[in-house]
Amino acid sequence: MGETWINVLKSVGPKLVPFFKTVAIYFVLLIPEERPSLFAMLIKCLPIISLIVFVLLHGMSLGDEYTFSRRILTGLLFSCLGDALLIWPHYFMHGMAAFGVAQIMYTAAFGFKPLNATLGAALYAFGATASMLLMPGLHGILAAGVPVYGVLLMTMIWRATARVQFFQELWTWTKLCSCAGGIVFAVSDILIGFHRFHRPIPHAQALIMITYYSAQLGIALSVVDSKASYNKAQANALASKEPAASTSSHIGKKIQRTIPLQ
Repeated sequence: MGETWINVLKSVGPKLVPFFKTVAIYFVLLIPEERPSLFAMLIKCLPIISLIVFVLLHGMSLGDEYTFSRRILTGLLFSCLGDALLIWPHYFMHGMAAFGVAQIMYTAAFGFKPLNATLGAALYAFGATASMLLMPGLHGILAAGVPVYGVLLMTMIWRATARVQFFQELWTWTKLCSCAGGIVFAVSDILIGFHRFHRPIPHAQALIMITYYSAQLGIALSVVDSKASYNKAQANALASKEPAASTSSHIGKKIQRTIPLQ
């Protein structure tokens, strides 16, 4: 599976210390949702800001090798904006829109190969069922916005999960992290939906934020070997072209030898 967990912890562990510290601060304070403030917004956003710094520390440029990292970074930035907006209830729709953009960026990072259409169909069916259960509690623009966001969320989970092919190739631990992160993201958002629009859930704030921060951590960890994966894919593509080019050259030379000189 590539790097062992011990090597992984040695390389990424210190860079994640700010994230775990800020998460601990959030849960120690655990400012109730009923008391929105700029301070509450800051405390809520700090763990995601820490993950943004974590992604930047793994390198960033406009080169193709960092396309994956740039998209994950953009997703985290919009997630942070969504966190800030959701502090105030009257900005709920705006926050959901920001998270919708984040899901699009994560989906773009994960890509659509391999496709695994069966998995996608199952996830969309699950999302449609969840939306139907929430529909009686949705009114106005939320009646359209929540299902649309559900489609974006299910698409992100589909692409994050489809990256891991357990029985067809050697999958990396970072792909597994993004897969787990996508699934846990769904758990977090489903908790939000049912708590707000169906029936209150005991200890909802703690449950939602535990799953949310875990999900974002898993997705952020997917950048660790993204550059190496890109370089490996490029090398494999180049290697696959070389035999074809060599064969074409050999055939060309053979044809030249068979043509009589004038």
